[in-house]
Amino acid sequence: MYTDEDLLPISALQHLLFCERQCALIHIEGLWAENYLTAQGRSLHEKTHNAETENRPGVRIVRGLRLYSRRLGLTGQTDVVEFYQSQTGIELAGANSLWRPYPVEYKRGRTKPDNCDRVQLCAQAMCLEEMLECEVLQGALFYGRPRRREQVEITGQLRIQTEQTAAQLHQLYESEQTPKAKYSKKCKSCSLYIQCMPKITSVKKDIEHYLTKAREESDFETVT
Repeated sequence: MYTDEDLLPISALQHLLFCERQCALIHIEGLWAENYLTAQGRSLHEKTHNAETENRPGVRIVRGLRLYSRRLGLTGQTDVVEFYQSQTGIELAGANSLWRPYPVEYKRGRTKPDNCDRVQLCAQAMCLEEMLECEVLQGALFYGRPRRREQVEITGQLRIQTEQTAAQLHQLYESEQTPKAKYSKKCKSCSLYIQCMPKITSVKKDIEHYLTKAREESDFETVT
């Protein structure tokens, strides 16, 4: 169990799965820069968080709910948690029936081929389970470009990946080391492209490896 001082941002899980170096630059070195992609995302989240709580027939919508999990060592804030009236669930203040929590995370772009968004949502679900002492089996990702929800099943496999990613995040943070860059196509969409300099730092690593290998070969020839 982690202490309150050890809790790391849930959003860092997505950063880690996107790029380990980006995650370290943000959460270890404290670097941040904004491009049009992050600006659109920030605007979407702010608009969502600032909206008022809603009560509709059979559903209550809560925005900007603070989350934590001492087991995973994570903390954060939801975009939306929808509480649906159900035969099983939790009690809510001022309500007579039981309610089932359903987290919804908003994303500006399209669905991604990997699980980075799903892991972030799963972490929110696991935080809700720990805080509310209930079971959360489903949630949703709302993507801004197609303006469509993707329902996500909080499966055992997704939970394992989320737990492993959270553990990896804590290991990275405790190491206080920023990994070398590994240049790829996705680097161009990163807001930290200039600070990271992925082409230069990845080439530097290759040069260092070449020089080390050359010295070892020279030392071997000298001995023989």
